[in-house]
Amino acid sequence: MNAVTAIDRPVKLDRLRGFVTAFADLLAATRDEGAILQSGAALLTRLIAKDDWLPDAFARPNPDRYQQYLLHCDSRERFSVVSFVWGPGQSTPIHDHKVWGLVGVLRGVEKIERFRRLPTGGLVNEGEEYLYEGEVDAVSPRIGDIHRVTNGRADAPSVSIHVYGANIGAVERATYALDGAPKSFISGYANSVIPNLWDRSKSL
Repeated sequence: MNAVTAIDRPVKLDRLRGFVTAFADLLAATRDEGAILQSGAALLTRLIAKDDWLPDAFARPNPDRYQQYLLHCDSRERFSVVSFVWGPGQSTPIHDHKVWGLVGVLRGVEKIERFRRLPTGGLVNEGEEYLYEGEVDAVSPRIGDIHRVTNGRADAPSVSIHVYGANIGAVERATYALDGAPKSFISGYANSVIPNLWDRSKSL
């Protein structure tokens, strides 16, 4: 991917740049997952408190399926930052992540259904909850890693910002049937360009 700026309206990319730098500092300071999720959630909450920094190119829904846009990937693939965009009524399959992750809603609402594996291997739905603008959720194999996410708005897109403990578009993961049968997938990314966070020649 070319690290070029794709901007349709003036945005404050310095917010995303500051978030990426702070998250890299966090991972340099600790490998403890609990500390990463706690401190990382505070960083992500601060980022999504303002909706003036995400370029339009990375917030566009697709009429056929939800979109996952790469915003940044750490040079050592310790973490990645992506935007997820759901059109009205769109949903993920039941899926896992294999790594820790943080999800913060920037626009709209997400419905989250969490699943638990039974001793028989099947999955049971443990209920649903809604994540609203400004709220952050966490996942990991340690605390719960299998869920399904649906746009909580029937008439407009929803956008969330996700941070994962790997280059998530390259991680081999799985979707699941309710009987627990897995199907491997690697998600990749929907975009062909990423925001240029490092050009300080312009006031962004």
